[in-house]
Amino acid sequence: MPESLYKVLARTWDVPPPLVDLAVRAERLTAGRRAYLRELEDRAFLRVLKAFQDAGVTEGHLSGTTGYGYGDLGRESLDRIYASLFGAEAALVRLQIISGTHAVSLALRACVRPGDVLVSGTGRPYDTLRPQIEELQAQGSRYLEVPLGREGSADPEAVARAIGEAAIVIAAGRGSRTRGRVCLFLQRSRGYEQVPSRSVGLLERITALAREEAGAAGVEIVTVVDNCYGEFVEDREPTAAGADLAAGSLIKNPGGGLAPAGGYVAGRSELVARAAEYLTAPGLGGLAGPTMGLGRYLYQGLFLAPRAVGAALAGATFAAAFLESAGLPVSPRWDEERTDIIQSVVLGSREAILAFARGIQAAAPIDSRARPEPDRLPGYEGEVVMAAGTFVQGASIEMSLDAPLREPYAAYLQGGLYESHLKVAVLLGAVELWREGHIGVVVAPNSE
Repeated sequence: MPESLYKVLARTWDVPPPLVDLAVRAERLTAGRRAYLRELEDRAFLRVLKAFQDAGVTEGHLSGTTGYGYGDLGRESLDRIYASLFGAEAALVRLQIISGTHAVSLALRACVRPGDVLVSGTGRPYDTLRPQIEELQAQGSRYLEVPLGREGSADPEAVARAIGEAAIVIAAGRGSRTRGRVCLFLQRSRGYEQVPSRSVGLLERITALAREEAGAAGVEIVTVVDNCYGEFVEDREPTAAGADLAAGSLIKNPGGGLAPAGGYVAGRSELVARAAEYLTAPGLGGLAGPTMGLGRYLYQGLFLAPRAVGAALAGATFAAAFLESAGLPVSPRWDEERTDIIQSVVLGSREAILAFARGIQAAAPIDSRARPEPDRLPGYEGEVVMAAGTFVQGASIEMSLDAPLREPYAAYLQGGLYESHLKVAVLLGAVELWREGHIGVVVAPNSE
């Protein structure tokens, strides 16, 4: 955002001059980093463009089907494009997958059988996934959770040791009808935790060590990655780096802000086929699933996804510098590598979170006059407040905020189809904090 536009912003939304000055300094400070992120965006765009061209997409692929959805050439072509982009054997991309949690649930059900051991290698999973894990345990699987290492990072060596423990559990249970295996679950994003998100390189190392340990113990292992918020942030996806399955939501990164619903599972063909049968029915699998004329939005959303992700990353980089300059702890910091689109900020109290959420909501194109209120939502532990005026309900590739009302009282920003949108939202959130006394004397940015 050019500096002159900050003056327009200040007049339009009555932003105090000290906050405007802080924003201008953050703009200058992060200019080089944001330009670098735009280069990553261009590389992702070239991959997407080539995948479309290799698939030979035509106008006819954009129409769609109703009813059972048999013979939907556009749907089948989109599956192949996702498989290509993810370095995977196959992919299942469906409107009927309603969320990232649903997609990951399908992937876990495809991989975890009674007698298997599910190992979470990235600590405690995201709130909404825990009921699925409990259900798998009720069906006869075992569950191990590997604590995070120092500074909240995933620990490859600790995961390898846990795989060895799982192998012992499986060996003790042999003699049952099925031969047990290990399913290693890895979550790419931070969830609602003040820990670093995980790079594809780190997931690759964890997977390699886990496979080595499983091989030495003589047990089979499959790896499932919750890829939500991570697509197109790096040059490759987890399935191109050794994961057997990756799953995510189309109303996050890969939908580009246009997909009205949907999710995907990508990876080894036999596991994708099994996930498809859990979505539909045995014998139907991926052969059914109407696109209802909405396939055009899935294609165009995917085409726009690198731009949307690039805008979100650049906006989050500005947000990190601005909020840290206002004296608030942030993660990641503005100059750190990013492996997902989430930006966290610790606000320190319930009242501060609610004030910040009101400012974020006031920047929305839809429901800007709404007042976010905390509530208990399905799948979440405790009260959560969310701020989002999105065109697609729950679309976190559009500018939004989630905040669980518990210690350390952190808010999680995500998305932003315009880089400038997240900048406006963060400023309006800061205005609310300023007016209520949650931030006072503004300090200078880290460096210039």
